[in-house]
Amino acid sequence: MPQSPDEIDAVAVRTWCSLALEALGRERAAIDAINVYPVADGDTGTNLYLTVESAAAAVEAVFAAHETGSTAPAPADAVRAMAHGALIGARGNSGTILAQLLRGMAAVLSASGDARHLRTALTEAAAAARLAVAHPVEGTVLTVATAAAEAAGATDRSAGLTDVASAAYEGARAALAATPGQLEVLGRAGVVDAGGQGLVAVLGALLEAVGGRPQERAVRPAPDVLPLTGDCADAGEDNGPAFEVIYLLEARDEAVAKLRSRLDALGDSLVVVGGDGLWNVHVHVDDAGAAVEAGVEAGRPYRIRITHFAADRGSAHREPVQRAVVVVVPGDGLSGLCAEAGATTVLARPGEPPASGELVDAIRRAHAREVVLLPNDAQLRHTAAAAAEQARGEGIRVALVPTRAAVQGIAALAVHEPGRSFDEDVVAMTSAAGATRYAELAVAERQSWTMAGICQAGDILGLIDGDVAVIGEDVPGTARTVLDRMLSAGGELVTLVLGEDVPDTLADELSAHVREGYLAVDTVVYRGGHQAAPLLIGVE
Repeated sequence: MPQSPDEIDAVAVRTWCSLALEALGRERAAIDAINVYPVADGDTGTNLYLTVESAAAAVEAVFAAHETGSTAPAPADAVRAMAHGALIGARGNSGTILAQLLRGMAAVLSASGDARHLRTALTEAAAAARLAVAHPVEGTVLTVATAAAEAAGATDRSAGLTDVASAAYEGARAALAATPGQLEVLGRAGVVDAGGQGLVAVLGALLEAVGGRPQERAVRPAPDVLPLTGDCADAGEDNGPAFEVIYLLEARDEAVAKLRSRLDALGDSLVVVGGDGLWNVHVHVDDAGAAVEAGVEAGRPYRIRITHFAADRGSAHREPVQRAVVVVVPGDGLSGLCAEAGATTVLARPGEPPASGELVDAIRRAHAREVVLLPNDAQLRHTAAAAAEQARGEGIRVALVPTRAAVQGIAALAVHEPGRSFDEDVVAMTSAAGATRYAELAVAERQSWTMAGICQAGDILGLIDGDVAVIGEDVPGTARTVLDRMLSAGGELVTLVLGEDVPDTLADELSAHVREGYLAVDTVVYRGGHQAAPLLIGVE
């Protein structure tokens, strides 16, 4: 509980996050089950839980940094940590909007956590969330947030902190119950808005954190609400875009303004939240690669998550598909490529391999009874195995194909056939990966001894199957030597994955080298985007 009933201090922020996480944990499945807008993909509760989990972890980190001291963190540090944690961990449409709501509140509460500032914080948060959404729709979490702010703002100026928090909570509950009469898709399904339900849980946790007693959080639509008839703009996406694309973006404000316009033209459900150089981008599109490329043009996207929606999205809860593939990729370009092939992707940033929790989350996002996991990195073997084991404990059948490089993953994904038996599919994908030799080029950072001899800083290293086999002076020459060594044992197909700074002329040069020196060997070229290696090579 907060030290003072009239002030939201750091301890109150910590308690709020903890209680919100507990509440969303209890209601997670129920919220997932009523998720029909903007896409009936049954994950709003999960996305909100993961968003708040990230916020809570950030607040705990602030407290951990003060463990040796005798005082709690400053309230401003706690609310800013909460907002930042939500921003970097936001998942899905509703999670992204919630992150902006928390950010809007933190901007005000960092100055003071009294009742007056809480009123202002709720108002600023609701306004900021609406600005973040390209095309706001009534009957959603935005409506619930606005109602909460209006109810808090209508309290007497002498009202205390608990009274303001209670008014916001009750205003949100009333608005939530009315959402089926505002949004046709909710009325047809007979449910309230899932994102709004999650926000009510978060506001109930705030009320409890400052000493109040929230009512039952689960809200049902009013009995006199009838489904709307006629056309309703933006009232659902039974045949909407195929992919959900989410990424963090480091970019300037002016670049983000242009990004919004470009993404708005590509798809829908566009939400861009953040500021001060760090943004969370969420959009539904048919061309996932174009959405990522737009981010690259605006700044530096990372933590890219691309989810392929199931074909049947007309029900209130998306039934699991029979089988899916989860792929770890080293660059944003391959994220788009694999997503277009129907895979759920996890981006491995240079020097920051994904944790087992990220892989488990990706397996869950795939919404499949059977999942093939392609880690594409030998160092991820144990991490991927732990993720697979955890997912199996949740009732998902997971097969781990021990791919050691992205080109092996591409080969495995190319032969994936959901129509055949799971075991046959896994065997075929494993065989395709195993039949693919892999190589990559890297730049030596310092003088060192390798299997190919002593290299100097700045040398170009050609690694074949994980070992340094060639030391060269430039990328083209080293790449040709690596190709010759790999093709000396035979091959039918060469795959080249170019880094973002590598010119297309290199691909043309290497393709010509293969064509002239090795008859009947084809070459395919992909753009890998921002990846650690300037060039990845596969030979099948």
